[in-house]
Amino acid sequence: MTTPTTPPTPPISTAPGTVPTDQLPATIRAYLTAHAAGEAEAAARTFTPTAVVVDEGRTYRGTEQVLDFLRHAGSQYTYTTELVGAGRVDDSRWVAVNRLEGDFPGGVAELRYRFTLVDDLIDELVIAP
Repeated sequence: MTTPTTPPTPPISTAPGTVPTDQLPATIRAYLTAHAAGEAEAAARTFTPTAVVVDEGRTYRGTEQVLDFLRHAGSQYTYTTELVGAGRVDDSRWVAVNRLEGDFPGGVAELRYRFTLVDDLIDELVIAP
């Protein structure tokens, strides 16, 4: 008798056309969609009440601070986002790679959104290059 094995985790790719978005949990897909559309309240509903978000060296804790972050992050710029890669780290941690293009310094950035899920909600999000 053979022992079942877990299939290997797909690599995190940043090459266009290799976006395995169907492998991201529904919660993360909902967050990415809402955030890209500027729907802060919808994006906030994907977080736990005690969630932590880290972006540009600042930490936001809990529902009110996370909602404030979602309402104002990048609001001084006009930009588009494209999901260009994704991967599973383990059962609760996932990474989505977004390419941003806009009128911010440098004009183009590729950011990794590192998610930790608890009970199908985002408990931690760290955004960094």
